[in-house]
Amino acid sequence: MTGRTTPLRLGTRASLLATTQSQTVADAITAATGVPVELVKITTDGDVLTGPLAQLGGTGVFASALRDALLRGECDLLVHSMKDLPTAPLPGIVIAAVPVRAPHRDALCARDGLALADLPAGARVGTGSPRRVAQLLARRPDLIVDGIRGNVESRLAKVAGGEFDAIVLAEAGLRRIGRDAAITEILDGPTSAAQGALAVEIREGDAEVAALVHAVDDVEAATTARVERAVLRRLEAGCAAPVALAASRSGDRLTLEAEVYALDGTRTVTAVRDVEFGGVTTAEGAAALAADVVDELIAGGAAELADLPGARR
Repeated sequence: MTGRTTPLRLGTRASLLATTQSQTVADAITAATGVPVELVKITTDGDVLTGPLAQLGGTGVFASALRDALLRGECDLLVHSMKDLPTAPLPGIVIAAVPVRAPHRDALCARDGLALADLPAGARVGTGSPRRVAQLLARRPDLIVDGIRGNVESRLAKVAGGEFDAIVLAEAGLRRIGRDAAITEILDGPTSAAQGALAVEIREGDAEVAALVHAVDDVEAATTARVERAVLRRLEAGCAAPVALAASRSGDRLTLEAEVYALDGTRTVTAVRDVEFGGVTTAEGAAALAADVVDELIAGGAAELADLPGARR
């Protein structure tokens, strides 16, 4: 595919989950193209600052330092958890590939192997996501749901140490680092936009790297993630908004479910669409579907439940 002999430099956060995800993509690129890929570890503000993620600038706090390094030429590509990427495009950078998507669901990790329904009244559950807070309270309004920060291992340690009765994490991340045994229940329902998907970013116009990275692109993963992110972008909703999304493919059809919650979980507005998969594989097709879904959410009162700037059009 290419005569390149020097390794590609892949920028990544230094956490276990980030490096595991990045190494998986690096190995896939090498297997498909024969070009070696080396990891370049980069510290982000999200790794060193404390406090609720939403107050630090949202999930984009993890992406900004990586993107700066890419634009400065310190690396050739980046791998992100796609749910951590802002939906607005950044000049000079493009998503060049989305590898096969991992499971998108949330996972409960509770003491004593408990499921959500079995947690005692007043149990303390940790999550840093307002969307998860709303979903948990919708099912169990008696729970005490508190914020939590830190990597996967430090969060799990807070359950083992008794600080929390349970925490909620992404199933994909737990399985990627081999912590399947910590999962006590898989929670049904839509989750964060593009949860379970990885985004490979490169500098715009870098044709050589684009050709190499394209070898690991998966059309189904790219399309479902793009559709979910298009709804989030249309709503102008970030990580502080209780918005849940799930797009899935079955044959030549794509089903999209979108939900907006009141922060206390007492009300929900839902929109569901079933469309031709081929009609939403482009950015334009995804945007058109998103506009239709958002119109229904707004008509159903979504703007009354959450701060959604896009609902004020």
